[in-house]
Amino acid sequence: MASPSYRLAAAITAPSTGEFLVVRQPRPPSPPEEEEDYRRFVDSDLYDLPSAPLGPLEGAPRSEVAIGGADSVASRLDLSRLDVSAALDQIFHQFGLPAGMSGEWRLLKYVEEAEFGPDAGINTVYIVGSLELRLDDLPESCKWMSKECALRLLSEAKPGNDRIGQYAYIGLLNSELSSNCTASPALPFQLADLIDSLPKRLLVLVTHHHQDHIEGLSVVQRCNPNAVLLTHQSTMDRIGKGTWQIDYTSVTGGEKICIGDQELQVVFAPGHTDGHMGLLHVNTNTLVVGDHCVGHGSATLDSRNGGNMKDYFETTYKFLELSPHVLIPMHGRINLWPKYMLCGYLRNRRAREASILHSIENGAQTLFDIVSKTYSDVDRKLWIPASFNVRLHVDHLNSLHKLPKDFSLENFKESCGVHFMLRWAVAYVHSRSSPAILAASALAGGLAIACALRRNYCKQS
Repeated sequence: MASPSYRLAAAITAPSTGEFLVVRQPRPPSPPEEEEDYRRFVDSDLYDLPSAPLGPLEGAPRSEVAIGGADSVASRLDLSRLDVSAALDQIFHQFGLPAGMSGEWRLLKYVEEAEFGPDAGINTVYIVGSLELRLDDLPESCKWMSKECALRLLSEAKPGNDRIGQYAYIGLLNSELSSNCTASPALPFQLADLIDSLPKRLLVLVTHHHQDHIEGLSVVQRCNPNAVLLTHQSTMDRIGKGTWQIDYTSVTGGEKICIGDQELQVVFAPGHTDGHMGLLHVNTNTLVVGDHCVGHGSATLDSRNGGNMKDYFETTYKFLELSPHVLIPMHGRINLWPKYMLCGYLRNRRAREASILHSIENGAQTLFDIVSKTYSDVDRKLWIPASFNVRLHVDHLNSLHKLPKDFSLENFKESCGVHFMLRWAVAYVHSRSSPAILAASALAGGLAIACALRRNYCKQS
């Protein structure tokens, strides 16, 4: 795992009112004019504390910047080795202020990010300081905001309204987050402690049945036998009574869950599987999307458990129409530009489908032929999960009557399974040229052939 990078977020407060400065965050690139379908889905303005990369210090330390309270995190972070001055200069530049401004700063929080995948984490240093005079001649992208206004925008969110970013929330608005914390995945014993701390009337929503989403259920029912599981019936059938023996409620989408003054809405979201569900937190307009989106790369649909490309496209548009302010995938970071992300998924899937159709029109007849042409620029070890999506794209093209007349769907389906695995193994070994991999692949290939012959024999008998 690569070393983490660092970022400095500054809460600059007014001397008497307690307001703080926020900056409108740069938008992702707009879709080109020819992509009219995507141009109608634009995320609303996002305001956050000013922040800047916090790089390693080069040369002699700049002693004019001191952060009070930095010793409280000294065991995990040595701020003297990071160029706080350069980061502050970048922050001041966002307000049109000159570099090198002095001031008194103290540490608010230091938050270490959890490991989300192949990318290194981003650890954030939060500091707070006051200006001697309130700045009123600010750039158009900056403004003063009170905590009350920020909390209202966050907790009474309306689709299309201004939004508050994560630095303002973590740094100033969330008083329950300690000044020295690490965001990390929960281990089983930590999950047990968490469940014990929650009310006994516990509702647990499962987005779908895959093992990485249900492996904590045994801990839940052991610690709280009164817990109620909420999930789609198709998902419950696959989870089975061996994993969850106590009460459950089948949901189909549209159900509202009210807990105190908090409202959640269940969203039916098939595509990844046929029983996949999402969850909208209405108060903050935050959408939990399960495995419909992931933090890195593109999502893989489960063709063996009802995954369907048409459903996937329709669910993506359903999410876009909800106009969420924040999107939470079950793998990876939260996303503060949800419409941009969802349009990116649509764009990627449509581009893949067009590439698949192009390869078929140019003679590809088998699953391996299509995958090898469509994913020629992708590491071969990823061709197996890619093949799941290719099969569903071919089904989708067939439902749209776009497949060439000379393309045999029956022959294509016969080329899946063992036939694809054998050809993939040969291609993978050829790309690696490793004796160990060659031997393992030869053994796997022999077993696959034996299984295929046995299955064929059973059919004939």
